[in-house]
Amino acid sequence: MRIKQVATKSSASKRRSYASATPRSTPEQPSTSTGKRKRGQKTASAPDANVKKPRRSKPGTVALREIRKLQKIVKPIIPLAPFARVVKEITNRLSTEVTRWQSEALAAIQEAAEDFLVCLFEDGMLCAIHAKRVTLMKKDLELARRIGGRQRGW
Repeated sequence: MRIKQVATKSSASKRRSYASATPRSTPEQPSTSTGKRKRGQKTASAPDANVKKPRRSKPGTVALREIRKLQKIVKPIIPLAPFARVVKEITNRLSTEVTRWQSEALAAIQEAAEDFLVCLFEDGMLCAIHAKRVTLMKKDLELARRIGGRQRGW
């Protein structure tokens, strides 16, 4: 059985409590030395040594895994609700006559927009690789649009 060790000050007698008689530093309380540990003394992070760290992948591995995953799926990449909101906002800005959209029309516009973006990113990536880079930059996308003959609508 362990008893809580409390140091008490006694002025009348010369008794010393158990806590003050054996000064030990526990693993929870860091020692006040110059930073060096004594042999056998544990650090505060020792209990965390048993916790398994998550495995880290090499840079680019997770990106390639995401690319393969996105290439396998057939559903649209852009969520439907935000895309529909943007289409309706642009429509209201350009024309007040068109107020309602059929779901098939929105799906067709979304499919065309995603196809355009995928082709643009592919061409931009080819331009970046031609410039001996692996990072896609704004100038690559501008060059891809200029070479591809797509007008600057944005």
